[in-house]
Amino acid sequence: MMEAQPSRTALRVALRRAAHQIHDERPLVLEDPLAVRILGPEYAQELANTPDAERRPFSVAMRAWMVARARLAEDALAAGYRVDGVRQYLVLGAGLDTFAYRNPSADVRVFEVDHPATQAWKREMLAAATIPVPASVKHVAVDFERQSLRDELVAAGFDFAVPTMTAWLGVVPYLTLGAFRATVGLLGSFGGRSGVVFDYSLPREALSENEQLMRDSLADRVRLAGEPFLLFFMPDELRGELRAVGLDVVEALDGAGLTERFFKGRRDGLLLRGKGGRVCHAVSVD
Repeated sequence: MMEAQPSRTALRVALRRAAHQIHDERPLVLEDPLAVRILGPEYAQELANTPDAERRPFSVAMRAWMVARARLAEDALAAGYRVDGVRQYLVLGAGLDTFAYRNPSADVRVFEVDHPATQAWKREMLAAATIPVPASVKHVAVDFERQSLRDELVAAGFDFAVPTMTAWLGVVPYLTLGAFRATVGLLGSFGGRSGVVFDYSLPREALSENEQLMRDSLADRVRLAGEPFLLFFMPDELRGELRAVGLDVVEALDGAGLTERFFKGRRDGLLLRGKGGRVCHAVSVD
């Protein structure tokens, strides 16, 4: 992202989550009563003009992708809370994610990590929307070029021994391989049966011709926003990276798997397209 500017992709994600609340039929994939509110009146007209499935099917597919991966992360947290004693939720690249402000479990501490510029912008948005910040929430501003994630988490009171679920959404494709390895190495060091949910993309050569064109178009847009795609994985390659740091894949969902879980039988045109995007749920090996 550009120095001292909030993430533009974070805003696009927030707009799509909010549009889901307004334009898609019930039941929603992701129930988020704060998604529209946090954006405030500044973006009301843009939300009202959000393309529908008939006019812009690929835009709607991107909306489906973003709400599906968020739902999967929140479901993983809920399951970890019930089964594995998870009591911390780490949101890496939090953007305008609102889970921390609608968290149903008072004993789950939420640590939101993002670039200082993006985090400052979010706190302004929260204040303008009069969304209270619970005592269970810690904002951790990290400039990854200059600061250590581990050190900043320690300073914020993060407990590395407590089972933790991490949501790492919309981040991995923008990382270098070194940054990815450093981060999963840290996540693999958390106590108990900790877990992480993150999304990633297949390399361009693994895609169909149509998907390659879609990827190229999206890559051009994020590059112009100052946030270019850098990192891609094949599934077996990714499993090897995770195993090396003590993490084991328990769920690996492609478009077909996400459709079966979240979009089957829908009649509003909200669906995924293509096979290039994947969501991975991995946990610490006992």
